[in-house]
Amino acid sequence: MPSTLNKIAAPILYLLTNDDDFNLLYAKLEVALATGVVGLLQIRRKQVLALSDGKVKLFEEAQKLVALADQYSVPVVINDDIALAAKLGVGVHLGQGDGDIDKAKQMLSPNQIIGRTCHGDITLVKKAQQEGATYAAMGAIFTSTTKPQAHTISSQQLTEGCQQSIDICVIGGLTAENINQLSPLPLTYIAVVGDIMDLPIDAIEGRCQQWQQALENWQLPTPQSQSL
Repeated sequence: MPSTLNKIAAPILYLLTNDDDFNLLYAKLEVALATGVVGLLQIRRKQVLALSDGKVKLFEEAQKLVALADQYSVPVVINDDIALAAKLGVGVHLGQGDGDIDKAKQMLSPNQIIGRTCHGDITLVKKAQQEGATYAAMGAIFTSTTKPQAHTISSQQLTEGCQQSIDICVIGGLTAENINQLSPLPLTYIAVVGDIMDLPIDAIEGRCQQWQQALENWQLPTPQSQSL
């Protein structure tokens, strides 16, 4: 019998900053955001924070990056710092030891994104959902150049995570070429750092276009049998 076609919703490309010099970082983000492919931006500047005046410098940088993202209507989250996120009026992503979801909900506006790192631990995914996080981040999916020591998680762990009642973000070694391996899963965010941000400025636009094509392919229809 003829089959109906169900479309799998494509996830959102979630771009994280790297530790480039700020002027270079800003120039790369200008190009990436202008493509319209990026749907969420995380400001994560570990090396800046390590400086003696790191918090002040990060606030100055983040103000400029939030203003840039606003030009393209791209929401922003700050890595690990609830107070800074509240000061900037943006969302936050929290590692397991970097802040309390309840505190974030109290300090941030109701519409702001709150993410939680959950690795491959389904108990942590369930806890994030119960505490009211917007999404649970799972990974590393593949070996990552950003965090080469991070343990990769199994396909079973990721599948089980996707069965929970919370949006799932995947991170770790993801490229426009390998994400098709995840396409059967109902993912909300695909988080990327090195596959875009480690490129020279003149290669960013083309790479974002390749990501756009990969995400469009994600939506290829899948057959579902239909009985009369």
